[in-house]
Amino acid sequence: MRQPGTAEEPAAKRHEVAASRRGRFVTEVLRGQAQVDFLPDALTGLVFSLALFAAGWRYGLYGLTGAAVGTGTARLLGVDRGRVAAGLEGFNSCLVGVACAVFLDAGRLSTLLVAVAASAVVTVVTAAAARVLGTWELPTLTLPFCLTATALTVAAPGFRHVWHRSGALAALPGTASGPTALGFTDLWHAFFADFGEIFLMPQWYVGLVFLAGIFLADRRLGALACAGSAVALLTSWALGAPANQVRQGLMGYDAVLVAMALGGVFLVTDAWSVGYAMVGAVASTVLGPALGALFAPSGGHAFTWPFVLVTLVFLAAVPAFPRLRRAAG
Repeated sequence: MRQPGTAEEPAAKRHEVAASRRGRFVTEVLRGQAQVDFLPDALTGLVFSLALFAAGWRYGLYGLTGAAVGTGTARLLGVDRGRVAAGLEGFNSCLVGVACAVFLDAGRLSTLLVAVAASAVVTVVTAAAARVLGTWELPTLTLPFCLTATALTVAAPGFRHVWHRSGALAALPGTASGPTALGFTDLWHAFFADFGEIFLMPQWYVGLVFLAGIFLADRRLGALACAGSAVALLTSWALGAPANQVRQGLMGYDAVLVAMALGGVFLVTDAWSVGYAMVGAVASTVLGPALGALFAPSGGHAFTWPFVLVTLVFLAAVPAFPRLRRAAG
């Protein structure tokens, strides 16, 4: 005989399962945002999302949308569940979404549609890059984001329903101009802006929130990130980089990522790897303006290309240096 209430039990169970799935998806999306800085931590991802919303609600919305679309696309295509759960399918799409908001008109529906489409496509680009780089046991890093964002910014002016900005793209750059002297305020603004510019945000206070999120998840990586920013500042000052670029974090964000990647994510953290990472940080700081000049005809957006190229080259060289050890996993 059917007991009272048992008819509702299957429906209740379905609701419980659905809620659990939604919770897992939200966690994966937040981890995707955190993985921009190599951190599979949902709480850090929430802090990063708050930082984007602090810069502007549209940036926060596009970042979350990008991470959600990338994660959802990976799920639909049957990508390895471990990768999806760790947020590894959400960070490139998060950056693509933010890039659309920054370089296109974030207030237009067409931009949102482009961001959604590009965030889905970058999942395919990620799989292709992983197949190619996996041959040499190298990570994809933000290469899929760089490829997709570069293609978008180069192609966008050719489509009137996508490109809504006036004026032509940037011309070839001339000699660096403007003052190079850095005051105390410039220095600490630049230090924090380096963390914000990883997400294309130049505000120092936004960078401060991002840095807090890094330390929340991993103090060792937080210290390496700070060291990378400091090395970039010193290099920029020594070479006479324009103060305005340094102040906005444009000279240091790649160095932050390189320092974390080589000093503690892909190599075992010790004196040798930290020194190696700092050399890489210097290299990425110098490479930034070079790639900016290379991409000048299409707007001069180097994105995280310096970080990607330096990190891949330095990781590919590791087997030649016995004193360096690859991290497990």
